[in-house]
Amino acid sequence: MILVTGAGGTVGGALLDELKSMGVKPRVAHRSSDKAERAKAAGHDAVLLDFAKPETLRPALDGVDAVFLLGSGGAGQIEAEIRVVEEARVAGVKRLVKLSVWGAAGEAYSFAKIHRPIERAVEASGLAWTFLRPNGFMQNFVTYMADSIRAQGAFYLPAADAKISHIDVRDIARVAALALTTSGHEGKAYELSGPRAFSYSEAADILSRVLGKEVHYVAVSDEAAKAGMVAGGIPDLYADAMIDLNRLYRSGAGAGVTSAVKDVTGREPIDFERFAVDHAAALR
Repeated sequence: MILVTGAGGTVGGALLDELKSMGVKPRVAHRSSDKAERAKAAGHDAVLLDFAKPETLRPALDGVDAVFLLGSGGAGQIEAEIRVVEEARVAGVKRLVKLSVWGAAGEAYSFAKIHRPIERAVEASGLAWTFLRPNGFMQNFVTYMADSIRAQGAFYLPAADAKISHIDVRDIARVAALALTTSGHEGKAYELSGPRAFSYSEAADILSRVLGKEVHYVAVSDEAAKAGMVAGGIPDLYADAMIDLNRLYRSGAGAGVTSAVKDVTGREPIDFERFAVDHAAALR
């Protein structure tokens, strides 16, 4: 039995789709009882799992052989994920695939400093482990930028002209599904990128062609970006981490391209043009 945490999110949802295509029916974990009940009604083996509530961990892990670990991204993430790792070991889980972040080993920015201590705890746990370290998600163009792209024909970020090898989460899901269900991935950390690095200005040009409307990228200051995020309801802590990520990108550290997606799946990663076509309705 595979337990998928974060099942209601972007990566978790893509992983469920991929496992379904493989004929694998996992247990899906949701943080809210409403989502868990809806998932049960839809025919899923669904459980309530809140990392902050240890009493929900053991029932969720009962009978589980492999765990896909995806943290909430909020305060206390390090302690919460390590708690899951410890409970998984006690429950007899054999394999754990953790969603980490690009360049986690270097701990050069806020998200890496959160994820690397968790990785170290996983390494020390005795579980067979695989780390997935993806670069920025192409789906963030839908999740965070679609409103302004639709309404204003523009999106705003403090990335200057940095090139970033964004990855489609469907490729992350394909790698995760294989790491959860096949051997040969134990003890490996996969740095996952898309097929090429491109700037947000280049992304705007591609979106303009695909959507049939002018789309512009507007480079803004860190201060303006944080103010916009906070006004939109993003907590200060997460907003600061996002600003730090964009500082990393401006240093050029997000431009690397790896072969990991093809190495694991045998398929070239999805390019941004295809992503834009597939998500045109949400962006137009």
